Amino acid sequence: MTVSRRLMVCAVTAAAIFAQAAAATAREAPGSFADLAEKLLPAVVNISTTQTIKNPERIPEMPQFPPGSPFEDFFKEFMERQARPDAAPKRATSLGSGFVIDAAGYVVTNNHVIADADEITVTLHDDTTHKATLIGRDSKTDLAVLKIDPGKKTLTAVPFGNSDQSRIGDWVLAIGNPFGLGGTVTAGIVSARARDINAGPYDDFIQTDASINRGNSGGPLFNSAGEVVGINTAIFSPSGGSIGIGFAIPSTLAKPVIDDLKQFGRTRRGWLGVRIQSLDPELAESMGLTESKGALVASVNAGGPAAKANLKPGDVILKFDGRDITEMRKLPRIVAETAIGKKAPVEIWRDGKRVIVDVAVGELPEEPEEVASKSPEKPQTQAQGQVIAGTGLTVSALNPALRERFGLEEDTAGLVVTEVKDGPAAEKGMKPGDVIIEAGNKPVRNPADLTKAVEAAKASSQKFLLLRVENPQALRYVALPLSDGKKK
Repeated sequence: MTVSRRLMVCAVTAAAIFAQAAAATAREAPGSFADLAEKLLPAVVNISTTQTIKNPERIPEMPQFPPGSPFEDFFKEFMERQARPDAAPKRATSLGSGFVIDAAGYVVTNNHVIADADEITVTLHDDTTHKATLIGRDSKTDLAVLKIDPGKKTLTAVPFGNSDQSRIGDWVLAIGNPFGLGGTVTAGIVSARARDINAGPYDDFIQTDASINRGNSGGPLFNSAGEVVGINTAIFSPSGGSIGIGFAIPSTLAKPVIDDLKQFGRTRRGWLGVRIQSLDPELAESMGLTESKGALVASVNAGGPAAKANLKPGDVILKFDGRDITEMRKLPRIVAETAIGKKAPVEIWRDGKRVIVDVAVGELPEEPEEVASKSPEKPQTQAQGQVIAGTGLTVSALNPALRERFGLEEDTAGLVVTEVKDGPAAEKGMKPGDVIIEAGNKPVRNPADLTKAVEAAKASSQKFLLLRVENPQALRYVALPLSDGKKK
């Protein structure tokens, strides 16, 4: 056999081996979803709600017409009639989807489907209707659990699967009630995982191209084994219809919440008691880290679990309970999923080295009612204070006049920023009214303290000065770039 012939045979053999290996690991595309759909359809329900809307007391804005237009009197009379204070309240309805998770009559849907509803009606696959009772709801994950009385009827319930095992490219099936067309089945694949769409603090959505439209909200997303791996919640669409970008709450996030709602009527989440912020490359470098991974602790709640474990502002949480914190937004979900009372090891970066502390996870307290915002700031007068060279900052020690001007509490301590000009500080988003509490991990109380910190950082060839900054909205760290004043 010639050399070229042997090479050809080897190539063919290698290709055959690769094809066999790929076939062994790949999940075959189904020839039809008919059997799966037939099995799952009875578990998916339509949800309709009604609520009472009172007419507004003021007349809605009327379209603008040329003076003397015959339409002016017509529209004025029509709109006054529509907005009469004594008019009867109107009943508004909305539609969504859900699915049965327990034959006893427990149904899961989205919180936004049943929000503000006076009545909730569940329509089963056989078109029978049942009044539903709200067992519990969670706005943070947009989930709700309902209960119906099935009587002698045997309900079909579906199990949850493990969404963490779903891979990009896996087949998924969505069933729901789009535009009121109940029992609609669509198929697609998992397009992406761990999507953050700014819907809440625990965003971790599955993205799919299975057609999801208005009315699909609250319906299940099934894997090829017939297990619920997601709850369809949102779409991205400029037109309002499906363009192949839909989002589902993953089952691994939803199931613990649903279990809590069934058992307690509310969600019980783990709580650490810290305010955190993202770690950008500049902050990482100023703290001696080689990578911008982790969650930077900006403040610690007094008396909270973190305070009791001696976590401090400026610590960077690298691992929580053995799980890497590759980005800041992962920490809230990991903590929330941790059992209340568990002692969890937390690996932090502090003063240039790794430290491990044990934290007894607490229960996230109920959110307090929103308080009225402070009175508007008084007109700003001419900036006062000392200019800090090379930063664009003008700062001043706190005094009663400045506290009143910027709405600062009596116990606030530090340097108040009175003016920000173009420069490093402006690029980092600093504004008048910000209070610099620390510079280089040392307290500052007068402009000389900040000037000394800047000069010390430059003398040690640091590129950034780490500032701890407070304002009425947040407490955060800022890596302030330092300039030597020389042109490069």
